Amino acid sequence: MPVNLRGRHFLTLKDFSTNEIQYLLDLSKDLKAKKRMGIKNNLLEGKNIVLIFEKASTRTRTSFEVAAFDEGANVTFLTNSQMGKKESVEDTAKVLGRMYDGIEFRGFSQKTVEELAEFSGVPVWNGLTDLDHPTQILADFLTVMENTNKPLNKIKFCYVGDARNNMGNALMIGAAKMGMHFVAIAPKELFPEESLVSEMKKVAEETGAVIELSDDINSVKNADVIYTDVWVSMGEEAKYEERINLLKDYQVNMEMIKKTENPDVIFLHCLPSFHDTNTEVGKEICKKYGLKEMEVTDEVFRSKYSKVFDEAENRMHTIKAVMVATLRG
Repeated sequence: MPVNLRGRHFLTLKDFSTNEIQYLLDLSKDLKAKKRMGIKNNLLEGKNIVLIFEKASTRTRTSFEVAAFDEGANVTFLTNSQMGKKESVEDTAKVLGRMYDGIEFRGFSQKTVEELAEFSGVPVWNGLTDLDHPTQILADFLTVMENTNKPLNKIKFCYVGDARNNMGNALMIGAAKMGMHFVAIAPKELFPEESLVSEMKKVAEETGAVIELSDDINSVKNADVIYTDVWVSMGEEAKYEERINLLKDYQVNMEMIKKTENPDVIFLHCLPSFHDTNTEVGKEICKKYGLKEMEVTDEVFRSKYSKVFDEAENRMHTIKAVMVATLRG
């Protein structure tokens, strides 16, 4: 069945069917190949895009900007607007919708990106909120497609760490939609919200997915993918000691890689990662808690199993696909 996503918002993968997500992944693959061949499509020529950022960013900002420039669009990076201060989200959305063809939002509240979508009249893309990170999931799944010899619905995907954060949520949603075997491995205190788990298990009944929760790291056996994220999300910096105590036994290390019993397992991380002490935060954590590595060891991060920089590059190709699909169709 033909897929046409023109005019659609991209707020969460809950809003998309399995076929629509696969279409975006296939389009990403095609656009990536054309970029590597030096083929310029100018698929977004004449389009104007605004990027609204409340949270710091490396990959999301650069991915949106390079993807837009590659396809001939103009970009405004907006960080000092009156939105939420002297002007409501609704009024801001109505103003930006008169000037721009598409709006990206990266910030704290899912409600904000939903309001932008409700009132702007143009496609709105979720670059990250506290609840979800759908553009990251497309990059993750494209990386899995490129580095395994299985279709997505045959993949066992293990997320290890803080399973109730935006990445734990978004990966479970994406895995459920794509018929994957998804295992969230975390201490019970950091399991995802039961309401979301129940919702995704209902989706899994339709797609053939398997959704599991476990506090046992031995559940990584036969995994095709091990994924982790930072133990403390943006805005939760006061919780380092609590999270270290909860998650120290869930660090992705070579012992965990071996527990998969899969020589072809791949390791993914949305980045940034605290795998050494070459950052200000890494040095502070080491000084205060004696940890030189947190969610993943440097050995795993730099190993043959790690595909984190393929994954980072794929943010740009998949974001390009989202913009092309929703603005051009």
